[in-house]
Amino acid sequence: MSVYRVYFKWKNKDIHLTAKNLDLTHPYFVSIMDLVFQKESAIIINPQDDEIQKAFGQTKNLMLPFNSVNYIEELKEEETKKVMPFSLINEKDSE
Repeated sequence: MSVYRVYFKWKNKDIHLTAKNLDLTHPYFVSIMDLVFQKESAIIINPQDDEIQKAFGQTKNLMLPFNSVNYIEELKEEETKKVMPFSLINEKDSE
């Protein structure tokens, strides 16, 4: 199954959203449906991602003007779930 990553301008910022469905049939808008957000992590919080989720988290269908969209990527759903593992270093362990 494919997902789409849409890069666009919002509030003078470069933003990207991931969605399961797009509708490009409207003459002036890109319709983004079924938005996908990363699961919240208790350890690391990205303020920009938090702002985007608060703004668009409850959105069912987002229509962006074509001129605000920079580009759209089609990805396999598995590619969006790649997580790089990291380990915490305990100060006592490093001594």
